[in-house]
Amino acid sequence: MIRSPSRFASSLKPLWQKLSHAAATVLPASLLVAGAALVALAPQTARADETAICYNCPPEWADWASQIKAIQQNTGIRVPFDNKNSGQSIAQLMAEQKSPVADVVYLGVSSAFQAKNKGVVQPYKPAHWDDIPAGLKDPQGYWFTIHSGTLGFFVNKDALEGKPVPRSWADLLKPEYKGMIGYLDPSSAFVGYAGAVAVNQALGGTLDNFEPGLDWFRKLKANAPIVPKQTAYARVLSGEIPILLDYDFDAYRAKYKDHANVEFVIPKEGTISVPYVMSLVKGAPHEANGKKVLDFVLSDEGQKLWAQAYLRPVRASAMSAATAAQFLSASEYARAKPVDFAKMADKQSSFGERYLQVMH
Repeated sequence: MIRSPSRFASSLKPLWQKLSHAAATVLPASLLVAGAALVALAPQTARADETAICYNCPPEWADWASQIKAIQQNTGIRVPFDNKNSGQSIAQLMAEQKSPVADVVYLGVSSAFQAKNKGVVQPYKPAHWDDIPAGLKDPQGYWFTIHSGTLGFFVNKDALEGKPVPRSWADLLKPEYKGMIGYLDPSSAFVGYAGAVAVNQALGGTLDNFEPGLDWFRKLKANAPIVPKQTAYARVLSGEIPILLDYDFDAYRAKYKDHANVEFVIPKEGTISVPYVMSLVKGAPHEANGKKVLDFVLSDEGQKLWAQAYLRPVRASAMSAATAAQFLSASEYARAKPVDFAKMADKQSSFGERYLQVMH
């Protein structure tokens, strides 16, 4: 059996060490240098084979494809794509607690509170920890924000069949948009829950009173909404879902990078902005590699990549003026209101149960 180059080189190391003592006076200096160079190759070759498993790192979402490519180029660590959503990731981490598979996980902020409470993540304070505002990280390091997004309408204007671009939560209830509206499942995907919190709050509800939001979903049933479990970016671009409740960064990516005829709308009644975070998985099998990944996503280059993907990086200095100019105006974003993320997390499960009762 032929060994891999890294194992072959590693196997030479003990032999080379013996030869360097026993035969150094016999072998020409050129051979000694060549042998040392071969052994030195071992860690570099092995480095290219190193892996870190990330749950919920889908290439179509938040331009994880570019981030993962940069991680490998800069650290030598390969991060396979993973299409789970936040809820599915936590369920998988819980199922694997006795024998963890993942090293790091990416989550919507309320899901991060759940992950900590379930004991599936462990503390780690990465490089640039001190640059993260206090309200956007767990004090002990169980999770920390890497970027944030604002919830609104991601609209494919070509797929509207001549209908006007909706401007409000109320507009989406109009019969003319029947079969055109999509949102991710609020009982599973964090972005779906964020959309529910946004509409509820915009219509006068609170995290203690979801009735306005639930009533809106009841009425929306008449418009036959499309409810995928996972990211639906490609389905908006294809026109299959003309209007998706989604974040600004997906709409800007479609407009400026994929050159689609799309628009991002912040509904006139209001919305919310929410952070997305990462954590080190408890018992991570490749813990050292996982830490390097977490360091990179907060590095100057990692944060610049998030900004280039139209996410608001947690280190604000990474956002260039040119990129910021492609966003909607500050007056539009003024309609995005704050929310108590800890309480939002606490209410997620009970809301999901009530939502399923309303929609089924």
